[in-house]
Amino acid sequence: MRSIDTNGLTHIRLPSTDGLLSPYTGWTRAHWEAVADHLLDGVAPYATPGGAQYRLPGRPGRAGLHSDGLEGYARTFLLAAFRIAGADGDVPAELIERYAEGLAHGTDPGHQYAWPAPADCSQQLVEAASIALALHETRRWLFDRFDSSVQDRIVAWLAAAAGKRTWQSNWVLFPVMVQQFLAGVGGPHDPAGISDGLDRIEQWYAGDGWYTDGAGRSFDYYAGWALHLYPLLWARMSGDRRRGEVYRERLRLFLEQYQHMFAGDGAPVYQGRSLCYRFACVAPLWLGELTDATPLPAGRSRRIASGVLRHFVERGVPDERGLLSLGWHGRFLPSTQHYSGPASPYWASKAFLGLLLPADHPAWTVPESAAPIDDGDQVVAMPGPGWLLHATRHDGVVRVVNHGSDRARHLSADGIDDPHYTRFGYSSHAAPQVGEDARVRAVDGHLAVIGPDGVVSRRRRIEAIAVHDRFAASAYEDGPVRVETASIVRGPWELRVHRVTAPPGHVVRDGGYALAGSRPPSVGTGDRWGQVGVPDGLTSVVVALHGFCAAATTEAMDANAFGVCSATPYLVAPDHPGGSAVYVSLIVLTGDRVDPAALRESVTASVAGDRATMRLPDGERIEVVLGAQVTYARYPVDGAPVRWPADDAAGTGV
Repeated sequence: MRSIDTNGLTHIRLPSTDGLLSPYTGWTRAHWEAVADHLLDGVAPYATPGGAQYRLPGRPGRAGLHSDGLEGYARTFLLAAFRIAGADGDVPAELIERYAEGLAHGTDPGHQYAWPAPADCSQQLVEAASIALALHETRRWLFDRFDSSVQDRIVAWLAAAAGKRTWQSNWVLFPVMVQQFLAGVGGPHDPAGISDGLDRIEQWYAGDGWYTDGAGRSFDYYAGWALHLYPLLWARMSGDRRRGEVYRERLRLFLEQYQHMFAGDGAPVYQGRSLCYRFACVAPLWLGELTDATPLPAGRSRRIASGVLRHFVERGVPDERGLLSLGWHGRFLPSTQHYSGPASPYWASKAFLGLLLPADHPAWTVPESAAPIDDGDQVVAMPGPGWLLHATRHDGVVRVVNHGSDRARHLSADGIDDPHYTRFGYSSHAAPQVGEDARVRAVDGHLAVIGPDGVVSRRRRIEAIAVHDRFAASAYEDGPVRVETASIVRGPWELRVHRVTAPPGHVVRDGGYALAGSRPPSVGTGDRWGQVGVPDGLTSVVVALHGFCAAATTEAMDANAFGVCSATPYLVAPDHPGGSAVYVSLIVLTGDRVDPAALRESVTASVAGDRATMRLPDGERIEVVLGAQVTYARYPVDGAPVRWPADDAAGTGV
């Protein structure tokens, strides 16, 4: 074993890397166990007397101190359960006793730190699901060894969750897990309640393995770490083969696409809510192995999952106290929700689901095999969420072009869109700008139409149109403004074609990716191009191809999860003529050195009415028509044309 010091922050005793078994990451099962143990050791000093709550330092959650303490217990109990069950109980006896003591005291109404009773839409419902799952996995080491009085108290506390109202989202699955555990131990339960929760998510299944998290278009990591996770673990608990096979097939479809969401260095794409759960995003990869529901080679599942965990450890996660902070790499509160408490990040425990696999399972014993990005550039059309993913092997960067996820039903009180959902571009190496300054958070990844009064149009609700081949399209409306946008990707490039309908005199602005670091990024502008660069070699570029006549950059502080200093390049067209007009831009995020002037010369665009024609340096021609009838055609130099709509594009409208 050796102690590693990552960025001077984290000290975790890790085994030496194994380049033969794990040629891509060097990490093995022993590394996962070491990180799990470090996390469990890190929270131990914060247990209340009797161990029923873990009151971690940090910003309190809105539900109060007792709820935060319960959250600390439940989410770390899930991690402990995977560790205990996966090692067949061969872990330090004090770990088992620690959580056994917490169960006994947390369910004792007379104890000072007893858990609050479940109530409608309460945080207790969330944590009850983790406790039920953890109890199921550790039953022979914990629940079965309690005397009947403690068992009765545990059953009574969990049973109090029955019939409680939940939010209409992944929350409907929490009572399902609780009810199933109660059924397994002969406690009071409601079979109809289980069916109701499972039936509810059918309304949110969008195809190709994707679920939206409730009504509307809320696509994010919850599709994997909740909406796939709980139904399949329920099927594993219940033995239900009929529903289980449906859920397994959906997970297979999901993983076919989801495997592309991770960069060469293990970084996940930064998009959506609850990002402080960090490496919980690998849970569906292990779930596929655990339930025989994965299309991936076992060595690839481990390569991707270990890459993600190593990515965060190498960037100071957990922190110097051994704790998971509210943030991404470091503390960054906009990566959280208003209800997040100091123990919320420990849903990251779901990442350790793979420890339930026996040590001799192929996922642990076969050599790591290449992830898709290791083998070459990737383009993946995802009609379910309305995403178009493009990844490049040479720099390891993944980018998701968003034409479908908006989470519009959760607009803030002031009607402001959520930058974690409504931007055009998300990436493994760039994050959206956030903050109270609307001028800042409306620039990156957004086509804004700005009125004479300075009001910026918002992409609050996305009207998804199509995803096919290298093409995706959508529209949004905001008052008198309508914007239709098509994106076409090639390598690190995204060609954006916008058809803007607005009153005359408005300003049209198109923003590229925001880059951030510990020091201010380098910025520059030239003849209709803007560029931002950071010291690690990443470059964000915007190039005007048609309609835009100027470029600029905007800089911010404390507005980006990837660093305290950030900047965004953008393009401007100051005088919209009124009615409809077409604008074309080239958006680039790359680890290459870029000459924007050369880019502007090598990629051309011409516009006739609503039709935009673009030519790439190798001679490939792309034609897009926006308006009443959206069409796309790509004419490679060598190869057959690709068109949308087309007979072979059936089902790719979204």
